[in-house]
Amino acid sequence: MELIDDEKKILLTAARNSILSLFENVKVETPDYEAHPVFKSHAGAFVTLTEHKQLRGCIGYIIGDQPVFKTVCDAAIQAAQYDPRFSPVRQAELKDISLEISILSEPFPLNSYDEIELGKHGLILEEKGRRGLLLPQVPIEHNLNKEQYLDAICQKSGFPKSYWREKELKLKAFTATVFSEEDIE
Repeated sequence: MELIDDEKKILLTAARNSILSLFENVKVETPDYEAHPVFKSHAGAFVTLTEHKQLRGCIGYIIGDQPVFKTVCDAAIQAAQYDPRFSPVRQAELKDISLEISILSEPFPLNSYDEIELGKHGLILEEKGRRGLLLPQVPIEHNLNKEQYLDAICQKSGFPKSYWREKELKLKAFTATVFSEEDIE
């Protein structure tokens, strides 16, 4: 999804204000959909929270069933309050938390592991009633090669790391437009 810097700022502000609204009487401003029709489109989105460069929460939606603006706002609240790996964010922490937003493309099937492009493709593994997702920036941020990336998606989905070596997994990939508060200041 193509977004101009102004639209990225609007989404980042809306995500932060959505979290703030949990603690204060803060209103999330509805955007001008006529001036920014991209906000009406339906797309998956994830919001990642970091505190002192450490993951503090990350939740999102693979497919958006509402306008992407609302999807981002919902994902921000979910990441702050309901990521099962972390306790809910406290108001006192907000000054130290940075936000990153990933707007996802429609997922598409991969025919082989060779098609995976590190830094470009996020991965989705759905198998045996389990599902795991890794955003495209994960292998870059963690300096993973393709084999380590495949290990990571297997682990995230609740399988042994080397599960992908035992059988050809039916993976889906997606691309993402990724931006953060640090990028847009």
